[in-house]
Amino acid sequence: MNDIIQLLPDSVANQIAAGEVIQRPSSVVKELMENAIDAKATNILVNITDAGKTAILVSDNGTGMSDTDARLAFERHATSKIKKADDLFTLQTMGFRGEALPSIAAVAQVEVKTRQKDSETGTQLIIHASKVIKQQPIACTQGCSVNVQNLFYNLPARRKFLKSDHTELNHIIQIFQRIVLVYPDISFQLTHNNIQLFQLPKTTLQERIADIFGKKIRQQLLPINTQTSICNITGYVGKPESARKKTEQQFFFTNGRYMRHPYFHKAVTSVYERLIPQGHQIPYYIYIDIDPANIDVNIHPTKTEIKFEDEQAIWQILASTVRNTIGRYDTETQIDFDTEGKPDIPLYNPTPNIQHPTPNPQWQQLYPKPIRQHTETRIDFDTEGNTDTTQYHPTPSSQPLTQHSSSNTQTTLQYKGRFIITPVKSGLMLIDQHRAHQRIRYEEYLDNAQKANIPTQQLLFPQQVEITPAQMTTIEELLPTLSSLGFEVRNLGGHTLAVYSIPADIPQHNIATLISDIIENIGQNGRDNDTIRHNVAWQVAKQTALTIGEVLTHNEMESIVNRLFRCTDVHHTPDGKPILHIIQQEDFEKNF
Repeated sequence: MNDIIQLLPDSVANQIAAGEVIQRPSSVVKELMENAIDAKATNILVNITDAGKTAILVSDNGTGMSDTDARLAFERHATSKIKKADDLFTLQTMGFRGEALPSIAAVAQVEVKTRQKDSETGTQLIIHASKVIKQQPIACTQGCSVNVQNLFYNLPARRKFLKSDHTELNHIIQIFQRIVLVYPDISFQLTHNNIQLFQLPKTTLQERIADIFGKKIRQQLLPINTQTSICNITGYVGKPESARKKTEQQFFFTNGRYMRHPYFHKAVTSVYERLIPQGHQIPYYIYIDIDPANIDVNIHPTKTEIKFEDEQAIWQILASTVRNTIGRYDTETQIDFDTEGKPDIPLYNPTPNIQHPTPNPQWQQLYPKPIRQHTETRIDFDTEGNTDTTQYHPTPSSQPLTQHSSSNTQTTLQYKGRFIITPVKSGLMLIDQHRAHQRIRYEEYLDNAQKANIPTQQLLFPQQVEITPAQMTTIEELLPTLSSLGFEVRNLGGHTLAVYSIPADIPQHNIATLISDIIENIGQNGRDNDTIRHNVAWQVAKQTALTIGEVLTHNEMESIVNRLFRCTDVHHTPDGKPILHIIQQEDFEKNF
């Protein structure tokens, strides 16, 4: 019987090992930056071409390597971090497996230039697909530069599955941010296609956070600092008002290593449950220092998951730390009325001269009168979910429908400032006015954009919007499409935009938030023109839709219903939330 088990050739084994370590260009950036940090560099430069597909160059001013070390560094399991098995449990460095450089060299063309401080000459090493092409002495600066070109050139199937340049660049930026947030005492630079994205000088942690995510975040952070026998916890958490529906600014680090930890994430977010709107998130940057013997960082190939010996105790410490920090902030921000500064509270007047508000003329523009004066067509739903039409007669009454009306012709009611209730053939239909108006505004904006019929308003004073360096990679391609959608936005440089005009029906006080949300959503969902239009329409709809609790007149409710049923989808908002619900007639009858 023939033997069927055989040893793999080194070239194949190296490519398999590389697949575990090098998944995409960002993996190369991570490994090379960590090597530079372990080499005690104080200045690290990262230069990317075509999102890392063409070239990744990482240069540092660290200790450098001898010609022998440079060659050994590309042998599998060659490492300067481990001498014996026990060293695995006391690691203080970033890399330790000795697989990074050989894995990179197995799937790319690599050139290394390195020189130690006391050496007169350095070493140049060229390796293609694990094969050493050249090694020779050269003149170079102290430290090390690694130039990785044509990643996965010898694995075309693997290269084909890389994502778009925009997606791959975002992964690189994420890795870059995770590393630079741990080392504010090191200066970093990230350049993509000769465009500088980050220039980060040596600074404090708070300033490093502001340099990455914008100066505004500096005023939204609260410091945390707790020392215990189990672990030390430092860093920053966001004030409740910093909460946003989406945020990528949630970071845990353990002993200088970025990690994901849903259990600890819950410890932080549970403190904010009653302080921020449901569905919102707060930024945090939390650093846990613990005895390396009490953790295991080797449970995940990318080392982003860490196993702790006593997770429950750390959970309690973390939650208590954040709770105390928020408690102190809440106490400090309370209004303190002393005896000399009592507020001037007017005396109660039982017969005040109250002037009742008149209807806002803007509502008349937002909800025009129906063209048909005598009858309107309403789409109804029978018990089988089919549709039919019913003729009804709208009333001209403008009486707010939070009050009882005796008119037999009234067909809509408002319940608690949120739901519009109207009879249909099979029972009662409840419409969420906020979500309905979102759907209406979304489709009307898209329709006007398609017809190039978006009226604009010029701002008296241009509004400046600060964006992150990561968002700068999106903005140049976005500006022409924004212009066609009624926004005149210019790039002022220095991560600042200026907004000169906006669509006419958008409130001016939310411009910065709107533009930031548009850029963030486009960065996450795609940059083709159709996707951009839909994203902009959705952000505009969310900003300009009726709010929950807003009292409507009868005519305004009738307009909402009529416009909703002219939409292509009356059932769901653009993000998939239900808009209406039918309470069946039989559900009423069985209670009587």
